[in-house]
Amino acid sequence: MVKSSLTVKMIIEIIIKDLNSALAKLGYSKNDIKIAKCKNPEFGDFSSSIPLILAKIHKRSPIDIAHQIRDEMILSNNIIEKITATDPGFINFKISKKYYYSVLEEILNKNDFGKSSSGKNKNANVEFVSANPTGPLTIGHGRNAILGDVVSNILEWNGFAVTREYYFNDAGRQMRILSKSVKARYFEILDKPFNFPEDGYEGEYIKGIAKEIINDFGKELLSDDSIFKSFPEKKMFEHIKNTLRILEINFDEYSNEKAFYDNGEIEKLLNELKTKNLIYEQDGATWFKTSSLGKEKDRVFIKSSGEPTYRLPDTAYHRNKVERNFDLIVDVFGADHMDTYPDVILALDALGVQTNHIKVLLYQFVTLLRGGEKIKMSTRKATFISLNDLINEVGVDVVRYFFVMRGINTHLNFDLDLAADQSDKNPVYYLQYAHARICNIIKRVEKQSKNLSAYNPLLLDHESEIDLLKQLELFPNIVLSAKDLLEPQVIANYLQETAAKFHKYYANCRIITENEDLTLSRIALASATKIVLSNGLKILGIKAPEKM
Repeated sequence: MVKSSLTVKMIIEIIIKDLNSALAKLGYSKNDIKIAKCKNPEFGDFSSSIPLILAKIHKRSPIDIAHQIRDEMILSNNIIEKITATDPGFINFKISKKYYYSVLEEILNKNDFGKSSSGKNKNANVEFVSANPTGPLTIGHGRNAILGDVVSNILEWNGFAVTREYYFNDAGRQMRILSKSVKARYFEILDKPFNFPEDGYEGEYIKGIAKEIINDFGKELLSDDSIFKSFPEKKMFEHIKNTLRILEINFDEYSNEKAFYDNGEIEKLLNELKTKNLIYEQDGATWFKTSSLGKEKDRVFIKSSGEPTYRLPDTAYHRNKVERNFDLIVDVFGADHMDTYPDVILALDALGVQTNHIKVLLYQFVTLLRGGEKIKMSTRKATFISLNDLINEVGVDVVRYFFVMRGINTHLNFDLDLAADQSDKNPVYYLQYAHARICNIIKRVEKQSKNLSAYNPLLLDHESEIDLLKQLELFPNIVLSAKDLLEPQVIANYLQETAAKFHKYYANCRIITENEDLTLSRIALASATKIVLSNGLKILGIKAPEKM
């Protein structure tokens, strides 16, 4: 039997090699051969349009060239069982069933099927969430959190050692507004004069923190007491970390902006850029001369108020990450960073810092829908559904899946009615039900004391069985593709397709039959599907239930 360690990519490389060999024998010059999946599965699994290209060059009929190439090719029937030529000039390749049977054996013998070593001995840093501790995590933070965590899982499944990192600003304007907001509520509760800050945080959680301060520190605090800074920050971080724990997200490192001021890295950065004549003062502000680096306009690093923009500390922070010698650095940012992050990269490039291993993922925003209507929200006024609220309403698994079922660059409409639906319409239910159904079937056969390892793959010849085998075989390449693209949706889409093919197989083929040998073979295929579904769900951080 053909080696099960072959992948589709390797098979395509074999086809290309043998195609070039056939072309050489026929006197055709070597070409850049492209192999694509057959649009019509009746013709085969893969096809090449090389006869059409050669026909233009040699002024011959493309179908004649296709027949000529087909007759010249010799491929092991362990890999390719059939080669055909079809109009107007395609040559098609049908992969042997023996190959797919070998994949079944590999899956059943390898519970971590899908893992690769492409990132072996490499380390990656993934920075995500990075919300300042000024309030509960929002829905937008939720999408960031799940995307970052799943990207980390994908990298780990490809052999990377991953550091999950959370970066926050505990010394900026937002933190000062939080402190003033809590202080105002503190004095309000005590019936003392207070001025609520402009753009202050108005949520009930602010009053809750103020009440805790009264309980823990008394009623005699002064307006400039440091408690109003340290305590709200501590409480909000506890709240944020608790929400992330519920989502089963844990961080290895926490970095804060203030540290880069304290250790002199910000000042060092400014001095180095000044030395390169890339910093100047104007109108009381400090500017980064991006116009001399190919940009239309210069950018403000420090406002006339003395407040730094994101660009300055983020540049110092990213240089720090580069200096920690990661092979890959991934930033998960909201689309509102579109204007700022290129300037950070530009500053690093100007300083001679290596940046080609920094990958920035910009995700689009989330809209909550209920009854088909958009839910209007305001973070500052705290008229919003928090991430905690969402988890409580629809559950962790649904939250995790819904946040990755659309591409990172796609705006996400989170339909609360669909998320709460416990039917096949809900994609999470659909996936988990497929896994639970398989577990139930396997248990029924195990009770009959069947030897599940004694299966005969040759009995799996129904069209839907081969179709499912082909789908399972794709999984390692899907995991690799998700890594290359840094796109969790690749996994989510694949799992939906796999569940659909299993449900079709279940509808077309009775798994438990009167023929014991056939039953065992079909149980083997179901078991392999279970392994793939379980591994895919594990990458997404979603439970694979054994019963529902």
